Amino acid sequence: MTQAINSTQALYRCLPAMDSLLLIPQVISFIEQQGKPWIKSLLAQMLKDARQQIAKSQSLPSWCLDSSQIAEELACRIVSAQRQSMTPVINLTGTILHTNLGRSQMCEAAINAVTQVMRSPVPLEFDMGQGKRGHRDSAISALIHELTGADSCCIVNNNAAAVLLMLAAISAGKEVIVSRGELVEIGGAFRIPDIMAQAGCKLVEVGCTNRTHLKDYAAAINDNTAAIMKVHTSNYHISGFTKVTEELELAALCKEQGIALISDLGSGALTDLSRFGLSKEPMPQQMLSDGVNLVSFSGDKLLGGPQAGLVVGDAELIAKLQAHPLKRALRCDKMTLAALEATLMQYRNPQALHSLLPIFRKLSRPLAELKALSLQLRASCSIQQTQFDITIKPCQTQVGSGSQPDVLLDSVALCFSSKVNSQLSVLQLDKFFKAVNLPIIGRITANQLWLDLRGTDNDAQLIEALTTSLIDFEQAHINTLATSASVEVTL
Repeated sequence: MTQAINSTQALYRCLPAMDSLLLIPQVISFIEQQGKPWIKSLLAQMLKDARQQIAKSQSLPSWCLDSSQIAEELACRIVSAQRQSMTPVINLTGTILHTNLGRSQMCEAAINAVTQVMRSPVPLEFDMGQGKRGHRDSAISALIHELTGADSCCIVNNNAAAVLLMLAAISAGKEVIVSRGELVEIGGAFRIPDIMAQAGCKLVEVGCTNRTHLKDYAAAINDNTAAIMKVHTSNYHISGFTKVTEELELAALCKEQGIALISDLGSGALTDLSRFGLSKEPMPQQMLSDGVNLVSFSGDKLLGGPQAGLVVGDAELIAKLQAHPLKRALRCDKMTLAALEATLMQYRNPQALHSLLPIFRKLSRPLAELKALSLQLRASCSIQQTQFDITIKPCQTQVGSGSQPDVLLDSVALCFSSKVNSQLSVLQLDKFFKAVNLPIIGRITANQLWLDLRGTDNDAQLIEALTTSLIDFEQAHINTLATSASVEVTL
């Protein structure tokens, strides 16, 4: 006899027992492949989830009453549990160097280099010519000398570590002078005053927020001064009645007083960015030429490489960094060094950087190409769903990760908005896009889901991923409507 289940207790009685689940042939096959303890734990979680659904909505999950559906649900959970957390996504957020999405993509040369060092022993700290122990920073130090003219280079795991090591090695127990207009805070509450305290330095603030003169620095120097520090305000911009003392002036003052001039450059551009439609960014080679003794910068921002922090400059000061106990704690592994070396090698051909490095390929992509892509996407997507209107709108892309905050690049977005009679929201669509095998990450603004197309560098992959996701979304919506009615079972 078939009747609607109208009792919570009856629903609980419909749940299969663990012993019966373990006897399903497909489940036995999973146990042989994956081991019984883990499969049993997944089944226990399925039963727990079912009980919670009964308690919350007085309904059964659709898989409960059929062994094939039980096996299918278990298979989905196995796949989900085995999926690594750091799987590829398509970044259409409108931020190219998105900190939460891993910042810079690696160039093909870096990918190949990392793959090689993962597979085989490599001379990480072995001098092949001398046949004895070498230094893991040597190869990159030689490249940095070639590209920037720096005497030497020290590599650690990010720029925050580079700043910490730089201060600890040359200024611990002494004073470091910084302009009040450069006491920056970056993401993750990293503040210059805090990092100085950790390095054992005493911060001496000079000048005002908007104006700091050479005389302000000169007046603060005493017998306990170790260095003057310049900090690039990469993630904000002060305009109006301002005064910044340039490195060339400070270098002369520091040389006269016998103290170091150091700089936290942050973003780390090694090429003139104006040809990519961006503002000119201070470059390490120019700062070294102006007389700065040490310059630190990131590897995974405007450099276009892996997460790393580089300190370049005077050989004598770099030697102090290399000898400091913190260096071993902050050093990079072979994969990071391989990716960084391969990335830096691309700078030997600066005119080809727009094709060699993904970040510059995205930033320099012509607007006409993005418009053509948007038309193609809208045509492909419009026939795959019935719940949303799809429009093409102009938008602007930011570089991200604190780089070039006052520069926005013209771009094009594909925008999804719910139709008047739609039962679904853009929040549901956005959530679905993030849950598919190749997640598509956009942004929601003014009750629309915006997909900024400057973020893609594989048009064919995007078209396939987006159209497939919309087909799956429509089917999931149909299935949801079909199972929203009262559950009926044979008692």
